[in-house]
Order: sequence, then C-alpha cells, then structure tokens
Amino acid sequence: MTLHCPRPATPADAADIARIYTQGIEDRSSTFETRPRTAADIQSWFDGTHPIIVVERNGQVTAFASTSLYRPRDCYAGIAEFSVYVDRAARGTGAGKAAMQALIAAAQDTGYWKLLSRVFPENTASRTLLVSLGFREVGTYEKHGRLEGIWKDVVIVEKLL
Repeated sequence: MTLHCPRPATPADAADIARIYTQGIEDRSSTFETRPRTAADIQSWFDGTHPIIVVERNGQVTAFASTSLYRPRDCYAGIAEFSVYVDRAARGTGAGKAAMQALIAAAQDTGYWKLLSRVFPENTASRTLLVSLGFREVGTYEKHGRLEGIWKDVVIVEKLL
C-alpha cells in the first residue's frame, strides 16, 4: 500500500487543486461556491503568506488543504481560514487527514496561532476529521448563506496552534 505523501503545493499544482475543488463545488456538500474553478483561479492563492498543502498517492494529487486571509485587520494577522478537499476517488482513505496534519504544521511554522473554518452541519466526514485533529466546534451561524436557493447553516470550527 502506498502512503499519502503531503508536501507544500506549488503553482504547478493549480490544475489538480482546481479539479479537486471543482468536485467539492459540484457535490454541493462543503461550500457555498457554485462556479467551477480553473488553474488560473487557483494561481492567486500562491501569495507567499498562506500555506497550501497537496497530498500525493502513487504520483497523483488526491487532496489539498489551504489557508487564506481571515480578516484584513492587523490584529487578526495570526489567524487563517482553512479549507480541505479530497478527490472523490480518495475520500475515506486518510488523504484529508494527511493534508490537514501537514497544513497545521505549516501554518504553525509560518507564525499563525489559530486556524478556523465553517463546515456544513451535515458534512459529518469533515466534522469528524476536524474534531479528531483537535479542532473544537465553537457554534453555529444560522442561515449563513444560500446554496441553490436554500438557506444553510454552518458550524464554526477553530484550533489554537
């Protein structure tokens, strides 16, 4: 069995990240986004400030975890939002956990003191993964956004690094 191999992402990974993210968008289970992403969309994520991790298995990118700006105010400079997505064919194999473990370490090494995100309440796979990695569920934003005309809540998760 080949292990999951996390590594820092590079701009050359943008097409694979876009492919995996677009699967998550199409599934309508983990994001309010509805527009498929392209490699060009992903290129802007590589700002030199926010770690991005990809996970490879047998030479194929199967998952990614990324950080992004939480808020522009200086007092929040040590907090990053995060996302984690896994290729449909690799879900349930540990690729998401490998991506998140590497992202947590990279974020800490970069100087972040907290990671946070919002997760759909029905996304039990992500919620279970995050709790297993020490994230705590802080609360719920009700009617946080609409997805295809339906109001959806989100569970707020955070981890102090």
